[in-house]
Amino acid sequence: MTPLAVIPSPTQGVWELGPFPVRAYALCIIAGIVAACWIAEKRWVARGGRPGEVLDIAVWAVPFGILGGRLYHVVSTPQPYFGEDGDPLRAFAIWEGGLGIWGAIALGGVGAWIACRRRGIPLPAFGDAIAPGLLVAQAVGRLGNWFNNELYGGPTDLPWALRIHEWDGREAVLGADGQPIVLGTFHPAFLYELLWNLAAAAVVVWADRRFRLSHGRAFALYVALYCAGRFWIELLRIDPANTVLGVRLNVFTAAVVGLLAVAYLVWQRGRPREVLHRGEGDDGDTPPVAAEGTGEAPTSTDADASDRVRDRSHDTPGTP
Repeated sequence: MTPLAVIPSPTQGVWELGPFPVRAYALCIIAGIVAACWIAEKRWVARGGRPGEVLDIAVWAVPFGILGGRLYHVVSTPQPYFGEDGDPLRAFAIWEGGLGIWGAIALGGVGAWIACRRRGIPLPAFGDAIAPGLLVAQAVGRLGNWFNNELYGGPTDLPWALRIHEWDGREAVLGADGQPIVLGTFHPAFLYELLWNLAAAAVVVWADRRFRLSHGRAFALYVALYCAGRFWIELLRIDPANTVLGVRLNVFTAAVVGLLAVAYLVWQRGRPREVLHRGEGDDGDTPPVAAEGTGEAPTSTDADASDRVRDRSHDTPGTP
């Protein structure tokens, strides 16, 4: 049955700009990073951080994240690189696609931790600030999968079915009639995840405002919501993937990571939000003062005041 309406897929994912190939996948990743940094900057400054600190941390986190994402992809899907007829050098071809979000967040977190430690910034507070931006970045990045005619589910004739072409890695393969070869119409898994991520970002922003999430709980909520969506979306996908007991590896990963995120949310429940304070004339090298409670600046002149935390969890309203 031919669907009444379909979502078209691009027939080209790479354009030549002189000697340089311009890849839609890479542009979407870059656009996502820019969006994440912009959102995080707004949220970080609102929490008391200094303007520009997000970009300083991104200089460390982004390269680590890209490396981690690629490592996870190669380790979890080694056949194209180290299997029969595989090409190990292609493991370095990030521009062809293939970044695992699990590795990107894990190793990106290591990069962020290094940068935060260098500047005396509490990593959990920074993670809370950047959490919604990461979801938006992942949503924008999924458009790269659309350009590459990848990340789709099983066949369907629903009105929002996605038309998929036979693909050679750069563009659609042409048939004898000179037209792109269409493999069929499928569930647009990339679109499901894109919309889920945007909805999850809105939930994180709402929950953060409503409950004044702190100590990494906004970040944990992001992880939990993302994993919940990734769990069912992963079950729809039909592209080749390594499996455990007949189930895609990423389904297990989403379940385990999601449960750990929920456990962290429960563990940290009731702790009031940190408030970052910068002293007047701060040149950017002075660590921020991390306090908890109503947001009033510490009044102690003790040299160790920046290391003390005041716990007022009993009078914090709206604790989930």
